[in-house]
Amino acid sequence: MQSEKIEVLGHAISNGKGVQLNLDIAKLHTRTKIQVPIIVERAKKDGPTLLITAGIHGNEINGIEIVRKLISKKFNKPERGMVICIPVVNVFGFLNQKRQFPDGRDLNRVFPGSPRGSLASRFAYHIVKEIVPLIDYCIDYHTGGDGRFNVPQIRISENDDEILNLAKIFAPRFVIQTEHRDKSFRHTLQKLNKKVLLFEGGKSLHIDDKVTNAGVVGALRIMENLGMRDFSKELESIEGKVFNTRIITKSSWVRAKYSGMFHCFIRLGSKVNKGDIIGSISDPFGYFERNIKAQFPGYVICINQSPIVNQGDAIFHISKQ
Repeated sequence: MQSEKIEVLGHAISNGKGVQLNLDIAKLHTRTKIQVPIIVERAKKDGPTLLITAGIHGNEINGIEIVRKLISKKFNKPERGMVICIPVVNVFGFLNQKRQFPDGRDLNRVFPGSPRGSLASRFAYHIVKEIVPLIDYCIDYHTGGDGRFNVPQIRISENDDEILNLAKIFAPRFVIQTEHRDKSFRHTLQKLNKKVLLFEGGKSLHIDDKVTNAGVVGALRIMENLGMRDFSKELESIEGKVFNTRIITKSSWVRAKYSGMFHCFIRLGSKVNKGDIIGSISDPFGYFERNIKAQFPGYVICINQSPIVNQGDAIFHISKQ
């Protein structure tokens, strides 16, 4: 909850005011500062503080597009509480269209960071030290890595009834309960008793309108549920298909048994039965083609959209329910 005086990065934020700040703790090897814009909007009335982040992996553009839309439509301006948006956490990776930080590290594997660690670790430390203590809730937007396209989904930890309820309010097609990934942003926030929804949708270096819409609408539902703003008119005008959210507790990857050209025969989000032919792999010369069969029934929550795969590559992610 808010108090009368709130400081973000050393700047006092008054009731009813908004400001763009810059986190500029690091420089390129050319001595050029890399500034990470942080957009803060505080309402006149007290309420919860929501952090909305994207681009922890610099090539996950669709998440960045979701936060951009929230800001451009002024949906980040609450009537109660405060919203902090960091549209591009990993500006370094965004500039280079790469997942990692310039030091080669995955930012989402070094939290809570260290003031004397690697470049990524130092950056993570300042995010946790300067921003995280101010917040109550977080929505963190991601996409699938490389060519793997995720159906819009929320990932949460098990045994947290409040966060499960919020995930259902976000209303994605699927809610996936997963174990903690050590040193991830989500794991760190949870250890600090912050409530986190991790959104996954789409793939790297790609923007998909349906994924963007799902991410925007979900954020509006969460803000409305937290009492931060009434979005009933906005939701009525932009809301798409409403799904019966399915809770997934177990899933498994189908991996390529051969290297070759990959052909997908099913739609993302569709239900498959054991033995269904869901794709094939062929050589480029027309000598062989091998079918890929589902080994168990479930829903397809991710498909590798790369046209060429190697033996052992993950190609389908299917729930086990």
